[in-house]
Amino acid sequence: MVYDAYVKQIYRFIYFKVSSAEQAEDLTSETFLKAWQYLKEKREVPHLQALFYSIARSVVIDYYRRSACERGDVPADDERLSEVSGAGSEKLLREVETKFDMTRVIEKLRGLKDEYREVVVMKYLDELTTGEIADALGKSSANVRVLLHRATKALSDIIEHDRQRTPENPERGKK
Repeated sequence: MVYDAYVKQIYRFIYFKVSSAEQAEDLTSETFLKAWQYLKEKREVPHLQALFYSIARSVVIDYYRRSACERGDVPADDERLSEVSGAGSEKLLREVETKFDMTRVIEKLRGLKDEYREVVVMKYLDELTTGEIADALGKSSANVRVLLHRATKALSDIIEHDRQRTPENPERGKK
């Protein structure tokens, strides 16, 4: 089924753009509904995946236009965190550590410009080719390669800046 093939990628793409998992779920559903309506009109679609990403981008833009909300921090409302102290489960602890690491990655990605974040998510998380990203964004492959280079440089700079600011010396790395 087409939905099953693309839902995780589209959800992840949207999740990096909004402030909550619930909102990402709603916007993902809206994306697939709009895609279905588009396809129902029997329009020609050369790249289905590019269509989903293009619609997802529009849905997120519309969401921010409709609401005056600003992007917030990643919610840390995982109820299973309370289970750690009682259960002592190694598996659960690994899951919590993984979630913490992902939260840090998401925070770093949210520090990037939208355009950079989009190409990083599509390339490295969703594993799309440069051509597929170009189709989804309506840009040339050369432009996408430049964006990827700039995005990874910007992300590297953010990470390096954070490394320089240690808890022992929070002033280090400030300009």
